[in-house]
Amino acid sequence: MSSKNAIVIGAGIVGLATARALALKGFSVKVIERSSKAVGASVRNFGMVWPVGQPEGELYERALRSRSIWKEFSDTGAFWSDAVGSLHLAYNETEWTVLHELYEVYQKDRPVQLMNKDEVLQKSEAAVSANLKGGLYSADELIVDPREAIAALPAALEEKFHVEFHWDKCVSYISDGTVYIGNEEQFEADIVVICSGTDFETLYPESFNEYPLTKCKLQMMRVAAQPNDWRIGPALCGGLSLIHYNSFKVAQSLHELKAKYEMEMRDYLDWGIHVMVSQNGSGELTVGDSHEYGSTHDPFDKAFINEMILDYLKRFAQFKEWRVIETWNGIYPKLTNGDTELFFSPEAGVYVLNGLGGAGMTLSFGLAEEVVKNL
Repeated sequence: MSSKNAIVIGAGIVGLATARALALKGFSVKVIERSSKAVGASVRNFGMVWPVGQPEGELYERALRSRSIWKEFSDTGAFWSDAVGSLHLAYNETEWTVLHELYEVYQKDRPVQLMNKDEVLQKSEAAVSANLKGGLYSADELIVDPREAIAALPAALEEKFHVEFHWDKCVSYISDGTVYIGNEEQFEADIVVICSGTDFETLYPESFNEYPLTKCKLQMMRVAAQPNDWRIGPALCGGLSLIHYNSFKVAQSLHELKAKYEMEMRDYLDWGIHVMVSQNGSGELTVGDSHEYGSTHDPFDKAFINEMILDYLKRFAQFKEWRVIETWNGIYPKLTNGDTELFFSPEAGVYVLNGLGGAGMTLSFGLAEEVVKNL
């Protein structure tokens, strides 16, 4: 086992997953985070660990590996999780055809079930029955509350892997294996892994500029806890989600569905809206989301986008309580060339792991193990 030192910069999910993988390989690991806790995209999402959104092969296997690691942590009592699966719902014949086609492909290797209307309503009391054709249920998906889970992981990593955390310290530059916090504090390491999320500007900006990176802003909401411990069952997804995830491109009729949406729901496509809902351990519902792309985003949410999301949600979901208690936006790094991650070394002993897009919760743990294996 190596006794070398490693520093991870950033305590979001990519940084936490990297710290775990490095510790497993025998490194003595420090994590340096500029804030007093993680406050970026890692805590501003659905909490969905989402293998169903990953195409067959390496990415799907990576998602399953990540899911198993999330479950390992959760099973120790570190945080709540619910292996409740996902349910994609169809309310027109084209959506229903796409779900049939996905089932024909997925049934060979995935735990999926094509459900008729009655089976869907038995699986989820939250599904709207009017005009419902059926649904595709997948048992792979795991839900965590990202705010709780990301806050709990540092203590779990400290306890199990002796990872050392340094909060409220902003790394200003790195040189010859030395990580500098301004001009007054420094740390030595054999390797440094930068997991800086949407901060492409502080460390090695000239290197980041060589890659096709942008930033995606999404808007989300939280609905109040449902009364009397009422649960929605699986995470629910409307038809728009079928044209969002690459894994669904195997459906031959997907182009017909997209053309239908382009005619009937052009405004939703213009704002990158597809609508999903998950439920946390307290009974609250997380709802979203939209997608805007650019290097700089306004900090202000657009009320009409939230209204569009809720309007579409009501087409396929019904709740006991609809009161919105929080709204927010999150921003994550996105590669524009279709790649699913960015890994490079700007100088000897320094590495960057970034660019997971909206799949950080789903892929980070598995990806970190693969990357660290070769360090």
